[in-house]
This record gives sequence, structure tokens and C-alpha cells, in this order.
Amino acid sequence: MAIKKNNFEEQLNELQEIVNKLESGNVPLEDALSEFQAGVKLSRELEKKLNDAEQTVAKLVDKDGNEKALDPKNASAPEEE
Repeated sequence: MAIKKNNFEEQLNELQEIVNKLESGNVPLEDALSEFQAGVKLSRELEKKLNDAEQTVAKLVDKDGNEKALDPKNASAPEEE
């Protein structure tokens, strides 16, 4: 299965299709291995996209326009001065 550079939702749907095929058990061994490898690659790409999005969301801009990273252990917004 060829992996295309799609948006997150399309890649997630493609991964779900692979999982469904493999769970059905009706896939020849060589095809199952190929599908599994494609699924692992998609999973890693999706994880990277999620991590990148999390990093973007975890930033906030202070009054001076400077970006500040949020503390992942304390996700509440800092109080305004």
C-alpha cells in the first residue's frame, strides 16, 4: 500500500482501514506484513503530527508578543499581570 502525504484525518482513516483489514484475518501473510509495515509508518507520521500540534498549542504569547511555552505539568494559563 502506497503511503501518500495526506492531511491528518485522511492518514488516520487510511490507518484504520489497514487495522480493519488485519483484524479481519483474511489477508495473505505477505500482504499482511506489507500492510503492517505501512500501518507502522503511518502511525509514526501521525504521532509526529500530533506531537508537533501539541507543541504549537502549548505555546502562548505574552503581552509583549513573546512566545512562552506552557509547563506540561501545569496546563492552566498563567494569570495576567
